[in-house]
Amino acid sequence: MPAGDNAQAYSITEISNLLKRTVEDRFGHVRLRGELSGVKRAASGHLYCALKDDKAVIDGVMWRGSTNRLAFVPEDGLEVIVTGKLTTYAGRSKYQIVIESLEIAGEGALLALLEKTRARLEAEGLFARERKRRLPYLPRVIGVVTSPTGSVIRDILHRLADRFPSHVVVWPVMVQGQGAAEQVAGAIRGFAALDGTGAVPRPDVVIVARGGGSIEDLWSFNEEAVVRAIADCTIPVISAVGHETDTTLADHAADRRAPTPTAAAEMAVPVRADLAATLADFAARKRRAVHRPVELGRERLEARSRRMPRAEALFQLPAQRLDDLGDRLRRGLVDRAAGGREALTIVSSRLSPLVLRRALADARRDLAGARLEPALVTRPLAAAGDRLTALARLARQFHPEKPLARGYAIVRDAAGLALTGKVQAERETALTLQFADGSLDVAVGKPAAGSSAPDAPDPPRPRPARKRKPARPEPGPRQDDLFE
Repeated sequence: MPAGDNAQAYSITEISNLLKRTVEDRFGHVRLRGELSGVKRAASGHLYCALKDDKAVIDGVMWRGSTNRLAFVPEDGLEVIVTGKLTTYAGRSKYQIVIESLEIAGEGALLALLEKTRARLEAEGLFARERKRRLPYLPRVIGVVTSPTGSVIRDILHRLADRFPSHVVVWPVMVQGQGAAEQVAGAIRGFAALDGTGAVPRPDVVIVARGGGSIEDLWSFNEEAVVRAIADCTIPVISAVGHETDTTLADHAADRRAPTPTAAAEMAVPVRADLAATLADFAARKRRAVHRPVELGRERLEARSRRMPRAEALFQLPAQRLDDLGDRLRRGLVDRAAGGREALTIVSSRLSPLVLRRALADARRDLAGARLEPALVTRPLAAAGDRLTALARLARQFHPEKPLARGYAIVRDAAGLALTGKVQAERETALTLQFADGSLDVAVGKPAAGSSAPDAPDPPRPRPARKRKPARPEPGPRQDDLFE
């Protein structure tokens, strides 16, 4: 050191340590209010941010153990109040605050954050009315996501037992504090993942319930993780968070919102007594509906039977007509018998022996006068015999093989069909010539020169004149033909 210089020269490390002790001793516990900026969550779990107002900025760090106790997710622009101690960071010659607790600065800031999150989720369609589903009328299994030690679960179970005892499955979760949102979201997704084949049945409806409290106490049900879990749940969800005046984002995402947990139990199941009374009323109406047509039919039958006449009155006119017809029938039979007897007397007078003998004598005289000659029968037979003889003679003359005796021949092809022209014969390779005394097979060759013209046909022979039959003599006087 130069002579006369009593100022000590510190090293950089020494002065940094002195500043660190001085700042930590002087500002070991402070509360700061400011706006979050540059919020960043490291992979190690530590939270780094900056607190600022309109004139100054201070860096802040929150270690992993403290971040696990946060009731909300820090975001940029959020006004908060932090509690911690000031310290220095020698590596950059900067001072910063080590945050031990972090809370939103007032209810207004919380509501602003809530409105910002609500608007963003609503823009995604998570609160749309068309996403809402109807609750089952009579669920067999009811899932409840709530704290197992609070009064909420007792109110729900007591109300269900009064209205309609049901199978209730409780998924115990934290409903407030750090990690509550993750547990509630995990419970909802766990119920949705059940398939009903395991030991735990799949609920038909899920109730997410919590008692009343401040907006900070209910903040877990405003977290985005819970809202998305409710919106993605495949089971209808009833949100019963807080009292009637409390509203959370979970209420907007759920299929139904209940003002209280007790009201959620009332929404989930009907009143068994009312249901039994309704069923009894339906049964009575069914019986009345069955009996009413019978009663109306009986009344109509009685009314119509009273308007119908008596049986005696119905049969009086037919009985009278029957008596009249019977009397007419007897008179008709008597008259018919008298007429028949009279007709028989007239006919019997015509059948006397004298009349019959006279008719027989007339018939014999007519028969004796009739002349029956044999020529009446033989003459038609002889004429028919002559016609038959002529036809036989013509058949013998025009027989196709008759000319063979006079030197003619029949030319046939291989199939035995008769040929009538030269052109047909030239198309065949072999022919058969039929003579009167037998057949001869010949081969067809080319025609010689000058032989193309056919030979002149023989002149037709004159046909012998037909002999006329001599006329038969007329046999006496002509008599009528019996065959005409």
